[in-house]
Amino acid sequence: MTLYTALRASRDWESTINHPEPDYQEKIFTGAQGVPIYGRVAIPENPRGTIVGTYGITGSLDNQWFLKILGRKAFASGYAVVLFDWRAHGKTAELSPTLTSDGLFEGEDFVRIASQAKEMGSPAPFWFTGYSLSGQLALWGIKAAQDLIPTQQVPGLQEADIGGAAVICPNLDSVRSLSYLVKHPLGKYLEKAIAKELKRLALQIHNLHPESIDLAAVARANSIWNFDRELVIPRLGFPTVEAYYQASSPLPLLPQLKKPTLILYAADDPLFDPAVIPDLQNACAKNHHIDLVITRYGGHVGYISSKFCQQQANDPDPWWAWNRVLQWCDLPWASGMKNRWLSSTHGDK
Repeated sequence: MTLYTALRASRDWESTINHPEPDYQEKIFTGAQGVPIYGRVAIPENPRGTIVGTYGITGSLDNQWFLKILGRKAFASGYAVVLFDWRAHGKTAELSPTLTSDGLFEGEDFVRIASQAKEMGSPAPFWFTGYSLSGQLALWGIKAAQDLIPTQQVPGLQEADIGGAAVICPNLDSVRSLSYLVKHPLGKYLEKAIAKELKRLALQIHNLHPESIDLAAVARANSIWNFDRELVIPRLGFPTVEAYYQASSPLPLLPQLKKPTLILYAADDPLFDPAVIPDLQNACAKNHHIDLVITRYGGHVGYISSKFCQQQANDPDPWWAWNRVLQWCDLPWASGMKNRWLSSTHGDK
């Protein structure tokens, strides 16, 4: 499923969806620490909420087709859509040499983007979304909202404005999963491909902001771990990559989340250590705000459904995970509604 999604579905996705690209308006948001964040905003007539999202570890708004699918489907469903290039990516990297922090500051970016989108006319409730690493960022967004809004650190936002988060195959434990990835028969090739893209990203930032990146450090960044060791943790003040990963991994956050949160997670995801799953289940078990759906199959952000599966789920296309996310965001949050949704839709998961 992972390979099919990356190699086949990425080429013909536009033929699977009937909705056109929304007429996006470009916007430069101001994120945490005053960092400029490039985004695109589309607001339909009579919007009923706002989807805020970004993509995974590499890429940009111009080439992340899986996020484009969400934008088209959400807009067609009546949601305002806010998509953004997160730190060190796409046009945000052109605006600032600030590197990634895997959620430590990107969580606040989500909240501040929501505040400024509200000023533009995007209505509450705001739903933070993402997949893979951006799923991690969106979870940090909920934590940041809980910390910042009650103390009035984000102008214009009320606690009720944040609907919650819906994430697909989020990274939850970076130490365990990266160690697992480099040993996995498929994963080790994925890790090399990701590391190559990260090095290319660093070189782009150097070309844009020559004084901000040491080329010797880029040359040494031949793995994901080394990229973070050479370029990321010195700026954030962490003594080791392991300490950085422990601080930024969202698994310990899950019991603390107080907003409705949907987590779709595939047990056969080749990028993440399967040993994380029991800890994920335990972290969510006592938090009634979290809907955890663990599927037997799906791969890493795959979830492409057959015609039979589409008929079962009453879906218009093969994008099973995004259909579940939007269906879930549509639900009224009366007492017990989430449990009824889980039992009726995913009772065998």
